[in-house]
Amino acid sequence: MTAPTDPADLTKFADPLRIPPTLRPGPELTVRLTSAEVQLHSELPPTPMWTYEGSFPGPTVEVRRGQRLRVAWENGITTPYPAQVGRLPAITAPPAENVPGIDPALLDPKAAALPAWAVTHLHGAVTGAGHDGWTDNAILAGESQLSEYPNDQPATALWYHDHAMGITRLNVNAGLAGLYLVRDEEEDGLGLPSDEFEVPLVLCDRNLATAPDGTPTGQLLFKTVGPLPFAGRYTLVNGGIWPHHDVRQRWYRFRLLNTSSSRAYRLHLVDETGQRVPDAAWQIGTDSGLLGAPTPLSPQGLTLSPAERADLLVDFRALGGRTLRLVNSAPQPYDGQPIGDTDPVGVPNPANRLPDPEVLEFRVAPDAEPDPDPFTLPAVLAQSYQRLSHQTLPEHNHRVLMLGRSPAGVFQLWEMAEVPDSEVPPAGTVRDGYVQVQQGTGPVRTYRRLSADFNDTLNWRVRQDSWEQWTIINLSIALHPVHIHLIRFQALTRAACDVSAFQQAEGGTTIGKPVTWDAETPIVPADQGWKDVIKIWPGELVRVAGQFTGATGRFMYHCHILDHEDDGMMRPFTVAPGAVMDVTGMGGMGPM
Repeated sequence: MTAPTDPADLTKFADPLRIPPTLRPGPELTVRLTSAEVQLHSELPPTPMWTYEGSFPGPTVEVRRGQRLRVAWENGITTPYPAQVGRLPAITAPPAENVPGIDPALLDPKAAALPAWAVTHLHGAVTGAGHDGWTDNAILAGESQLSEYPNDQPATALWYHDHAMGITRLNVNAGLAGLYLVRDEEEDGLGLPSDEFEVPLVLCDRNLATAPDGTPTGQLLFKTVGPLPFAGRYTLVNGGIWPHHDVRQRWYRFRLLNTSSSRAYRLHLVDETGQRVPDAAWQIGTDSGLLGAPTPLSPQGLTLSPAERADLLVDFRALGGRTLRLVNSAPQPYDGQPIGDTDPVGVPNPANRLPDPEVLEFRVAPDAEPDPDPFTLPAVLAQSYQRLSHQTLPEHNHRVLMLGRSPAGVFQLWEMAEVPDSEVPPAGTVRDGYVQVQQGTGPVRTYRRLSADFNDTLNWRVRQDSWEQWTIINLSIALHPVHIHLIRFQALTRAACDVSAFQQAEGGTTIGKPVTWDAETPIVPADQGWKDVIKIWPGELVRVAGQFTGATGRFMYHCHILDHEDDGMMRPFTVAPGAVMDVTGMGGMGPM
């Protein structure tokens, strides 16, 4: 353990890892949103929170594939918003938003008046739009949100969280998140570690208010600075700050989920000396299901941006009596720059919002012999898994999305349409919303922005059961993990772009000087599986493809950095039966 050195420090690895309660419901379930006091660390006073069923994270809901479930999300919260909300006037070095406490004069007085206005979204679920948790359809205390989930999708780890318009980051920060597991026969047949050997690891970061003497009061503090999104000092796993977990000498399955507002994690398993532990961890699944085959954890670590999940197996059989740590090496904000395979990890980096890289400690039992363990790592996981490529895709439509930034510095989602050559502005000019792109020595294509704000005109109407490929280009300076509701998809292409031609102040590129890219970047194994969130690094092009099947209605896609989402980085799309679209003439796609 690391002893605290100042009033805001807490003893690391002092408390055991908590496991959220599990609910295995019948056809109907009631989940109550309620206030609770949660002990985040044994050295802290209890923390007031908003929770599902009094638990933080909420209970893990577990269902079988095809088991239709009706959930009544009952809002029973009557207490004031439980966190302080404030903003620092300027960026400081080292970044002061990581420091617990804030000058009371910098608190937002309006935050204390926030009601418990909430709507629950089952992230990754294939469900009708009326049950998806539309962001404006939040409910107040005393009301219920009724949702129906068919659960007709492959085994995976979904999660549920608040999605209220404009305050998602605050409601999730207050505690409204939980895990939701779908099981199926394909997963059953693998004999994966289960029961006590299957462990959820729900990660997030938080900050805390302090008393006049500098000691944390236990109250949550959502503190930001300038344009930077929230970054908290303390790392929590399953609702506890820097816990430890006792394990035996055998295989374990860990279901990882990043519920942070903005913090990305690059996770490594290290030993007592801080050296990376090789050949012990294997990834077997991504956001939306199992991979085709296990892939060893890279020396580069496992990167999870907000809302991403990973299904990991760890073999502790040869590690008896050892103390291992899960550590984070990602600075905040993280731009995807790699780390050397032999570079030190688990090193404090306070100048880049990583003062405490520790996440979790594993204490392996010192038994003379490993446990009898019937599990053997299979060579094949999901027989149903098939890697997509543009060449093997069924007939599909194309859309172009650009991740832009307004002259005022607000991140936006730009839906684009290709401009005919006859309508291209004159060479050498810059037109707001016009962006040119070019791959290698190929043709220059000119695109015009159709929308940027959530309330702009609805443009994207999707034919039910159709396949689509979305080309997403990040023109901005920040990572954006893009989440598309309703569907799962695969990444087909990654490429580093030269976006220097984009003029943020003018909102476009100089005509004749396009955004360019050449060779594709290899897609790492962790991003080759089925996803519902995809990381788009600054200056990167990513193509994703998926089928819009299983439901109809109006859905959303958005950046899952919740600060960006709440600032308007979210857009609607609709899915309708093909016959309806044919009669009404809805639709409209373009090539890319």
